[in-house]
Amino acid sequence: MIFISYEKQRPRRRRWPRALAVLALLFVLLLLDSNFRLVTTRVEVTSPRIPPEFDGFAVAHLSDVHAAVFGRDNKGLIEKVRRAGPDAIAITGDLINNKDDLEIVEPLLHALVQIAPVYYVTGNHEWDSGAVRELFALLKDTGVRALRNEYDVLEKGGVRLILAGIDDPNGPYDMPKPEEVLPRIRQKEGDGPYLILLAHRNKYLPRLAPYGVDLILSGHAHGGMIRLPFTDGLIGPSREWLPEYTSGLYEMGGAKMFVSRGVGNRTGFPRFLNNPELAILVLRSEAA
Repeated sequence: MIFISYEKQRPRRRRWPRALAVLALLFVLLLLDSNFRLVTTRVEVTSPRIPPEFDGFAVAHLSDVHAAVFGRDNKGLIEKVRRAGPDAIAITGDLINNKDDLEIVEPLLHALVQIAPVYYVTGNHEWDSGAVRELFALLKDTGVRALRNEYDVLEKGGVRLILAGIDDPNGPYDMPKPEEVLPRIRQKEGDGPYLILLAHRNKYLPRLAPYGVDLILSGHAHGGMIRLPFTDGLIGPSREWLPEYTSGLYEMGGAKMFVSRGVGNRTGFPRFLNNPELAILVLRSEAA
């Protein structure tokens, strides 16, 4: 008699639930990192128009702070700026969202002016906050220079550099347009000095390149919120898809524009692969 035995087969473990759990955990970690880890981006801006006296001049660029906090009294953000050792600090709008935010940004402003001269221009949220007058008073009290369609001249070794700023279009209806401000500056200061313009909105490059600006520092786009590999930002500040000029350095007709990904977030969308950013722009002279 022949006996045939059958081994009871063990059921195969399904591995896809474990894989999905790992992917979900990775996604959550990336999401947390993208929204809460502040990174420093260092960018060198080279031009034959930058005089050798200003070679190495560094500007710490903060945009779209939206009263964000990194550590108690923003010590995390302040220390990153301090370690960078900038010669000037530029805040390009959307510092606050409402009146209550003034108490949050006050310690930040007091600390920044101890590091380097601080320059500020308005964004759209300041004008919508209902506290723009109080903000201007706070800026004055803390020693921050608000550039409202005006400019300062910086000098090193007898050589001048122009730092100008324009109000956001959400400001007063009768304020001058950038196309009026820039020619006035050039008429008064000449075409020689390198001109840096602080402007909140991120689409000024095509519009202002013909008007004698060398470098525009802006924000507003929040890096496009979601950034996937090999793509630019996916969501614009007006909820548009695939926006232009969301992050980094752009060039047109000899003019350049750096767009910051911003520090805070007020868009309603979480950041993804798009960390809050402190940018350090270092001027490099081709003649140096």
